[in-house]
Amino acid sequence: MYKENKFASLNTLSGAVVAFSVIPLIFVMYNSLLLSSDKWLAFWHSRIPELLWNTLSLATVVAIGSLILAIPAAWFIARRDFPGRRIATWLMVLPLAVPTYVFAHIYTELLEDEGWLGRFWLTLFGENATIPEPYGFIGAACVLSMASFSYVFLLVRSSLSRSSQTLEEAARIQGAAPLEVFRRITLPLLRPAIAAGLAVVVLHVLSDFGAVSMLRFQTFTLSIYLQMNGRFDYQGAAGLSFILVILSLTFLVLERFFRKRQRYYASSQSRVIRIKPATFKEILIIWSWIGTIAIFTFLLPLAWMLAWSWEAWIDNLIGSEFLGYTSNSITVAFIAGSVAVIVALPVALFHTRMRSTLSNVYIQLSSVGFVLPGPVVALGILTFVLAFVPDLFATGGIIILVMALVIRFLPLSVQSQEASLQQLTPSIEQAGRVFGAGPLENFWRVTLPMIRTGVTTAFVLVFIDALKELPATLILRPTGFDTLPVRIWIEASEEMLELAAPAALMLVVGTLPALWIMMHNERQN
Repeated sequence: MYKENKFASLNTLSGAVVAFSVIPLIFVMYNSLLLSSDKWLAFWHSRIPELLWNTLSLATVVAIGSLILAIPAAWFIARRDFPGRRIATWLMVLPLAVPTYVFAHIYTELLEDEGWLGRFWLTLFGENATIPEPYGFIGAACVLSMASFSYVFLLVRSSLSRSSQTLEEAARIQGAAPLEVFRRITLPLLRPAIAAGLAVVVLHVLSDFGAVSMLRFQTFTLSIYLQMNGRFDYQGAAGLSFILVILSLTFLVLERFFRKRQRYYASSQSRVIRIKPATFKEILIIWSWIGTIAIFTFLLPLAWMLAWSWEAWIDNLIGSEFLGYTSNSITVAFIAGSVAVIVALPVALFHTRMRSTLSNVYIQLSSVGFVLPGPVVALGILTFVLAFVPDLFATGGIIILVMALVIRFLPLSVQSQEASLQQLTPSIEQAGRVFGAGPLENFWRVTLPMIRTGVTTAFVLVFIDALKELPATLILRPTGFDTLPVRIWIEASEEMLELAAPAALMLVVGTLPALWIMMHNERQN
């Protein structure tokens, strides 16, 4: 009873956040109930089995691909000192700045007969060789893995940088080989961070629209979009969205179930990590791995953007309007990132400290917006505003857009902050209370500084994703309020590469300050 009373205020705040985040879900459920049984049967016999298989197989392969790319890179950078270590960290994070639809567009161009990779392939295997097709399942899996692995990298690297090495050293003293230490000690300690990263990756895949549409791979999200914009069947789109929500929440429940006993607390002494200098052989292995990843996930797309931006520059196609697009994008993303961090913290804190059925329900429901396609979230928010606060529709276009973005990317903030809170032992907070600090003072002076890295990571992840968001922005942006993703989509759809590239390049540049803040904050810890 004491514990429940202690967290009553936190419970109220978390409940208010969850009530806000389920607005699109209410829209989906209401419209799903309007579907007839014949329509549901038609969906099941004609589309749902294929969509389930496509979506689940894509999410599984992308999750595995992200783990393969991220974990070795995170371990190398967190536990070895080598030349260019700071540059390597940036190279592993910068792919977050490239939207999935830009990745897809660039690689479809690069793999054309006259594209850079297409010409390289023909040179390597002969003029009659068949260039790999970027379309379909394999292309979508590769693109989404390259675009998503940085989420796992960030959380795993952060966990490795904070985790205790005492157990690893004890195992080495007992004669365990390095690989055995990693498999039996390091990897189990990383499970909370890995689980959080994979949850973010899978939710990204389930809700991705840009890459799967450009690469012509039918998933739930693309089918929902076509149902809404091609057939104008909002009830059908809501029905498919409802199945997607059930699928995603099932994944989150299973993820929480298998992860709930995989917690550990890091004491303040364990924050000092001894980094070993890398041997020459290790340096070759590290840069072979990180360099190969960096070439395909950032350097090659960056070179493409620079080349086509130069073409636009010499043709005098880049005007001051691009600065306006950049300013609009950064402003909306900054507001959305700040609000998401604030509203996610009560949910993460309540779940970490309370650990009840109610807190689990809050965590699952707060993730709903991330698994719904952008158009569905936008329509849900729009329906709510028109029904309850119609004056806001006339005067608060940007406010409505920010509301949709916060709901869409709230799980990024919750997952990042919860991963940090799980490694903060409650005894540290209790010590502050023993010395007379009130709840707010204790939170401000003890808890918040200890989870600063997680809070910063949460802001950066939401900021970057909000900066790249396309479908919801297309629907909710005020008239004349163009953002960089909107311009990229318009120009790319019209094959205006010399105009799409500068907007994509500015999108990358716009993320650099946020990434710098995150890196600087981690070096301070």
